[in-house]
Amino acid sequence: MPAGDRAERKRAAIVRAAAEVFVEDGYAAGVDRIAAEAGVSKVTVYNHFGSKEALFVEVVTEALEDALGAAVARAEARLAASADLREALVLASRAWVEGLTAPKVAGLRRLVADEVRTFPELGAAWRRSGPDRAHPALAAAFRRLAAEGRLEMPDPELGATQLFALVLYPHLVQGSCGAEIGARTTEDLIRSGVEMFLAYYRYREPGAGTRPTPG
Repeated sequence: MPAGDRAERKRAAIVRAAAEVFVEDGYAAGVDRIAAEAGVSKVTVYNHFGSKEALFVEVVTEALEDALGAAVARAEARLAASADLREALVLASRAWVEGLTAPKVAGLRRLVADEVRTFPELGAAWRRSGPDRAHPALAAAFRRLAAEGRLEMPDPELGATQLFALVLYPHLVQGSCGAEIGARTTEDLIRSGVEMFLAYYRYREPGAGTRPTPG
């Protein structure tokens, strides 16, 4: 793979051009057009990425990093340090929804859904860089609070998936049909979803005491 500052600039230009071209033309977009938009040769595109599939994976990974990287980092910090799980989950959920419903990300997600049967790695890249990246921080916070007797949650990994189902997945389902959920409904989904989640797992507020742990 080419190295050095000049090569990095070309690589970045290719990824930017590919993101625009893929969203406009779909995965069937030609590498020739991507190269022309990036101001490089077709050979240069293949020298950097090897295949169109690998280029698309890079586009998805970078788009999700731009949309979610800072938000996930902030959410991880809140979940690790905050005594108030309710507010930490509300703030984190807002960031996830905002990042994953951004127009550029939504367009790429639809392309991934269209092509995932043919190219399973596209779906894997989406999961790694999208919602799945928040699972470890969520599960760690849930395990900590369960150990403190403030949550009754036997399976923190399942709990993380259930939280996404309440606050995020409605947007992904609607988005797959080309529909959007308004700002007010988005906030209601987040607030009520977090409340239902915490009620189901019997969350106890900071300072409310703890339930005896079994054994």
